[in-house]
Amino acid sequence: MTYLGPVMIDIEGVELTDEDKNILAHPLVGGVILFTRNFDSVKQVSELINKIKALRSPELLVCIDHEGGRVQRFKDPFTHIPALNNLGIQYNKNPDKAKHHAEIFGWLTSVELLTFNIDFSFTPVLDVDYGLSGVIGDRAFHQQPEVIAELAGHYIKGMHRAGMKSTGKHFPGHGGVKADSHTDIPIDDRSLEEIQKNDMLPFKKLCPESLDGIMTAHVIYEKVINESAGFSELWLMDILRNQLKFDGVIFSDDLDMKGASVVSQHYSERAQRALKAGCDMVLVCNNREAAKQVLENLNYKVTDTTSQQLLRMRGTLKNNINVNNKSIKNKDVMNESISDLWQALTHSKEWIDAVNIIKQYQ
Repeated sequence: MTYLGPVMIDIEGVELTDEDKNILAHPLVGGVILFTRNFDSVKQVSELINKIKALRSPELLVCIDHEGGRVQRFKDPFTHIPALNNLGIQYNKNPDKAKHHAEIFGWLTSVELLTFNIDFSFTPVLDVDYGLSGVIGDRAFHQQPEVIAELAGHYIKGMHRAGMKSTGKHFPGHGGVKADSHTDIPIDDRSLEEIQKNDMLPFKKLCPESLDGIMTAHVIYEKVINESAGFSELWLMDILRNQLKFDGVIFSDDLDMKGASVVSQHYSERAQRALKAGCDMVLVCNNREAAKQVLENLNYKVTDTTSQQLLRMRGTLKNNINVNNKSIKNKDVMNESISDLWQALTHSKEWIDAVNIIKQYQ
């Protein structure tokens, strides 16, 4: 019996190399995250994903960062999704319209990815836009936590309607610091009470029913504890699991980011600390040597229980897409021509209507 391991890594290019195949076969690997460099054409990327899925049983999870705006890895022919703050701007004018459109944003983004057998996207962003963080900025829905929770709830409703699981990020909130955790070690000097009242509110409201996954922030909230949140049992176990009652999948942010270096210069130690703190899966991206170091040195027992937790993120295409007069009700993408599925989707009334709404924001 094989299981999914707790490490998610990336691959080099548009085809699987022999090294890619070998490293993806490692029992500690459980998923692959795709980037722009992995996409060349519809035919190419569908073949690549199917080859990744065929390597293991259970199939490796395949995911992507596909929020829209600045963070959308795959371009044409995928619909360009505007930055999420456009929904917040609409909310200020017409809340009901914004909520309806948020569901359409979530549905359209998800159904297009699911058609290509991509399990999930790391979205939505639940950070508060304080006008302080450049790396968050227009990726956030709004400046008010209550509005973020409301819009994100409808966005996730659209994701779920398509068959995709949600991942809220970056817990407990990255918007309150100017420093970018990709290139710096952010320190947030606010009190726990202030963070709970504001940044954590969207997570609190969405944890019970909507959020399937949560990605942590590489931020130190020094008045709470002098540890980066993604490596802290206080944040992940005491607060997220016990207080907020979150029982979904906890992902680390990329362990190759500068914000993760506060733990250790050794990537395997970063992974060990994140998993010990409560993460279910750690990401090691754009650094193959770091990924190898993690896989060679990580002390972790993969079990059916840990694997089943990760398998909760598996996507299932729920929409009926008619291909050659046959309705594809569930994800059976590997047995259908992606070009046929894509053509069927993009000729459907729901997709056309959704794209027309999206165009209003472009």
